[in-house]
Amino acid sequence: MEQFMAPEFWVAVGQIIMIDILLGGDNAVVIALACRKLPPDLRTKGILWGTAGAIILRVILIFFALTLLKIPYLKLVGGILLIWIGIKLMVPDDEGGHANIAGSDRLWGAIKTIIIADLVMSVDNVIAIAGAAEAAGGEHQMPLVIFGLLVSIPIIVWGSQLVIKLMDRFPFIITAGAMLLGWIAGTMSVTDPALARFFEPTDTLKYAFGIGGALLVLALGKLIAARRPASADPATPV
Repeated sequence: MEQFMAPEFWVAVGQIIMIDILLGGDNAVVIALACRKLPPDLRTKGILWGTAGAIILRVILIFFALTLLKIPYLKLVGGILLIWIGIKLMVPDDEGGHANIAGSDRLWGAIKTIIIADLVMSVDNVIAIAGAAEAAGGEHQMPLVIFGLLVSIPIIVWGSQLVIKLMDRFPFIITAGAMLLGWIAGTMSVTDPALARFFEPTDTLKYAFGIGGALLVLALGKLIAARRPASADPATPV
């Protein structure tokens, strides 16, 4: 019970919820597309069971990710991936990735589509959430992962449209989320077992690497976004 009173627990929970909102926006689209052909009386069941299956699968994946992060150099690789994900968040692809999501008129077919699609799309979420959970350390890891994901379910499923509108109106939310991923990348990388032989990852060093990661994502994201219009459609607003 003491772990739920620890400040680092609630900081990590907040990070997980923000990560899920920013990186899990596609989940609501996938759910809608997968259930669009179901009869009205089965749609709610399809949404609930499909989402539950996807969340359970994601918890399992994050459990393995937390275990793998103990292997030397994997935190460094994960940090690099998070930097790339953060930059990609600031410079999103123009093309939609949902054209291949097929709807089903059968409940089990829709549930299976949701779970499989979420598995394919969850790599970025899993890496980012595992990094946030790992930063809390000790016994906090899996409880806060499960708690954070459970809290984020209604936000993703029912509040996604509101979140999308808020991000459209206040772009700084996306920038802050991208910098959060950079922060997690920095604080995670500095604790890689391979670096333990060279220095002790003190709190000051973690903060320094976290700030450096956040600023790196911001700088590269702005740079790429500034150069992108030259190759993009001139009619596309930036």
